[in-house]
Amino acid sequence: MNNLVSVKNVSVKYGSHLVLDGVTFDVKKGDYIGLVGANGSGKTTLVKALLGLITLQSGTVEYKDSNTKKGYLPQIALTSDSIFPAEVKEIVGIGLLGNKTRPKIITREDHQKIDSILERLKIIDLKHKRIGDLSGGQQQRVLLARAIVNAPELLILDEPTSALDPRVRSDFYQLIQEFNTVDKTTIILVSHDLGSVQKYAQKMLVLDREVVFFDVVSEFSTTLGNQHFHLHEEGSHG
Repeated sequence: MNNLVSVKNVSVKYGSHLVLDGVTFDVKKGDYIGLVGANGSGKTTLVKALLGLITLQSGTVEYKDSNTKKGYLPQIALTSDSIFPAEVKEIVGIGLLGNKTRPKIITREDHQKIDSILERLKIIDLKHKRIGDLSGGQQQRVLLARAIVNAPELLILDEPTSALDPRVRSDFYQLIQEFNTVDKTTIILVSHDLGSVQKYAQKMLVLDREVVFFDVVSEFSTTLGNQHFHLHEEGSHG
């Protein structure tokens, strides 16, 4: 089957409000899935379910290996607080602490991993800079480095380019694609940017509390394209 994770009949309620309704799909190793939907369609709730951060009303989220390493890049508010003391190397190092037992310290080997990922993302020169002194694109690369430094099998990105200048976005999408094609990292990308999802992702999952569509991107283009184009337009406002 080669499934990394199976989502079966997942429903989630916030109070009496049903946010996810019987969501079922499989994520295979090496997939690059674009998760799209209008505001309020349940995208972020589904991400939280995949990460085990919320209680399910019903259904299951089952990983083939209970020790599957996950990386997560949440929606972020970029900071311009130059007083915030954290340096880039410290922020990236946080990505290595989650799987450690006590004492949670950064070892010499960890420092090598941090340097390696900073080199790969072409931000090694920012290693000792404060996060608040960086541009939006630089901050996003730092947070991507934190999410990927531990070599996760599954990388989930929630609206990773929403705060970025359009000219920075394509570079960022190409980086993500490289992790998928070269490292075989499984990607789930939540985005309102329908055009970029269609350009870079292999599969598309359209969510509206339930799964409206889940297949290869080319099938979306031919069967649902204009019908669901409003997702992009609605999403562009929030």
